[in-house]
Amino acid sequence: MKVVILAGGFGTRLQEETTVKPKPMVEIGGQPILWHIMNIYAAHGYKEFVVALGYRGEIIKNYFLNYYYLRNSFSIHLGNGRVDVHDAGRENWVVHLIDTGLHTQTGGRVKRLAPWIGNETFMMTYGDGVANINIRELVAFHRKHGKLATVTAVRPPSRFGGLNFSGDLVARFEEKPQIGEGWINGGFFVMEPEVLDYIEGDTIAWERERLERLAKEGQLVAYRHDGFWQCMDTLRDVRLLESLWAEGRAPWKVWE
Repeated sequence: MKVVILAGGFGTRLQEETTVKPKPMVEIGGQPILWHIMNIYAAHGYKEFVVALGYRGEIIKNYFLNYYYLRNSFSIHLGNGRVDVHDAGRENWVVHLIDTGLHTQTGGRVKRLAPWIGNETFMMTYGDGVANINIRELVAFHRKHGKLATVTAVRPPSRFGGLNFSGDLVARFEEKPQIGEGWINGGFFVMEPEVLDYIEGDTIAWERERLERLAKEGQLVAYRHDGFWQCMDTLRDVRLLESLWAEGRAPWKVWE
């Protein structure tokens, strides 16, 4: 099953980073968040990715073009250009990097990927969110319900720490607890190829027009994920994710 990752937006709310690179290439622990997302899927056995490119897509292309060599030691024979790679350790992934237009909306990007998706069930997520979601359970949930689309529903983390009281004493302090109400679209979709028929062209936003229509037609189910989920919309989010990774307590690191 292929995994579609939307990586073509402008990332306007994170301009401190995205003036020089696309948001999926903002680094957490020395690796782009795109790499983290791909590892979440690969840990559950899904290793073929279709990445929808747009804004500064050449940076993502260059990253993967050089990925193999930059992660290994090698010798170059300058006389004939031969490269010998030593102690090659690498992810066994297939990555399709597809230009989907600079100003194309999210739905339009998925539509442009139709030749790569084919007539098969596929997964899709955004290039800026991580979670400790069990992807295999998500897929099983989708198959069980037999609808055209499954969205992962998450509870967004609070911007502020939470206090729990015992009388006047603070019994427990929680840094950025999950809020107790309200579910939102957390990405991590599973979809049937028929959803592509709901998208007419580049101007269609997946989150508004098409998810609403699927819901009205009873073709959208929600997989409720109560665990960790965090998007990377602001510099505050980047710093949070970076600190979790640096401290060795990144919940989304479900791979070895």
